[in-house]
Amino acid sequence: MKHLKFFIFLCILTFTVSCGQQKKYIQYKVKKGETISVIAANLSMKKRDLLRLNPDVTSEPRTDSFIVVPEKKLNNYKNKIKERPKDISDAELTEDEIIDEKVKLLEELKEKFVVYEVKKGDTFYSFKKKFNVTRGELLILNPELVEGLKVGQILKIKEIPVNVVSDEIFYNDYLQPETTLKIALLLPFRTDKYNNDTITAQQIFTKNATLVNIATDFFMGAEIAVDSLRTKGIDIELNVFDTGARRADGIRRIISEKDLGSNHAIIGPLYSEEVQMVANNVSVPVIFPVYSSSQSNFSSANIVKTSPEKSVFREELERYIKENFGSGNIIIVSDTKFKNIQTSRLLKSSLEFEDSIYNVNILTPDKGYIEKSRFLEVLKPNTKNWVILATDNNVIVADAINSLISLPEETTARVLTFDKAAVYDKIDNRKLAQVGFTYVSEEFIDENSLYSSVFREQYLKKNKALPSFYATKGFDVTYDILVRLASGNDLKTTFKQGVSSRIETKFDYRASNTENRGLFIVQYNEDLTLTKLK
Repeated sequence: MKHLKFFIFLCILTFTVSCGQQKKYIQYKVKKGETISVIAANLSMKKRDLLRLNPDVTSEPRTDSFIVVPEKKLNNYKNKIKERPKDISDAELTEDEIIDEKVKLLEELKEKFVVYEVKKGDTFYSFKKKFNVTRGELLILNPELVEGLKVGQILKIKEIPVNVVSDEIFYNDYLQPETTLKIALLLPFRTDKYNNDTITAQQIFTKNATLVNIATDFFMGAEIAVDSLRTKGIDIELNVFDTGARRADGIRRIISEKDLGSNHAIIGPLYSEEVQMVANNVSVPVIFPVYSSSQSNFSSANIVKTSPEKSVFREELERYIKENFGSGNIIIVSDTKFKNIQTSRLLKSSLEFEDSIYNVNILTPDKGYIEKSRFLEVLKPNTKNWVILATDNNVIVADAINSLISLPEETTARVLTFDKAAVYDKIDNRKLAQVGFTYVSEEFIDENSLYSSVFREQYLKKNKALPSFYATKGFDVTYDILVRLASGNDLKTTFKQGVSSRIETKFDYRASNTENRGLFIVQYNEDLTLTKLK
């Protein structure tokens, strides 16, 4: 009996060794995201055969755990990988390279299509509401959607009509290779209030919550612009100066001690009187990065005003009305201020020359407000009625909006204004949406734009906070000036070459080499979103 057992054992051992010589097995380290099905497919095996080799695997294997696989099949798979052209996945790219790839893809697509990056919560139904496109129409342009929507996908929404006519010629961002730029940034950080031996610049930025926030936010946005262009191969020397408190001697000291004229351009200061002082002492472009009511008094030809004059707002709205109104009835709501009455009369006179406009009426307040009955006297039923608010008086604006949201069913009105001043922040957005509130703005941010999402990602990563208005302004102004200078051309030459749109600002210097006239026409939608009409 013992001899029989030994014989059986010897046979089994011989058979096992024989099989082992025919088919060797080795350990395989499971990679992130791999499942038994994926591994089996890669090795050209059936899943059940791979499970037979690993009877202890009762669920999907963990990353970095080991399973047994046929050595020959694994070697075959490795040889296929070597022969196959290398595929660079997002996981193998750096974060900056992924962002660059997204931007390149957008630039290629946006020439022919309206594009959109899929966000969490998006559905085909929401696309229908937002863009008025069906699932079928999206599938034609994006066949990969048969597998469903995936966050981060860049979709072609619709083709851009080739017959669109526009008077805007867009500037082409050309970067001359091996370009070196030297830029000065003058901002009122007011660091003289702190002992720099005991407190860091970051602490200064965090603790001071007044004007310094504007300066530091602008600076941090400008930093992102500089970083972005450095990654594109532009060598940029950024020199930052603290101009100190207003009407102090900080700016005079900088002018006398620093060679500001050796820069290709100077961005800042923020105070209009200081900008004029700097411009008088240098010949290079001095960029005034914010709006001031005093900017119309600038006399130096080397000052570049990045924010349009308020008179341009009125001209832009007037142009929009003439191009888009068609036929109907216009009411201009003003107050008793001489300036606003004068503006209203000039607008009335200009619009009355349009043959399609039936009537242009001006309404002014009686005892401080305008009664609803006075609107009903001039508004026409079953006719297009546009109401232009040429006033920033709180009471008049509020009364006008309240009257126009409760009109008889057959009478409708759309409300427009030159500039969305602070008075409109006090009006419920739902009321503004009800009257299709339309206004002229120097900024418009498309939340669905890949450019804006990339900027937010970069800013959040670097500063651990989302960008403010002034941070975005800092990026836009700095990026636009630097990218134009990086073309190798004179700055004013690039101004003549076309309009540029950055994150939320449009720059159009074509009418003047020193004044930006880039503006948007923006409208409130019923769902409280905003649409850029122009």
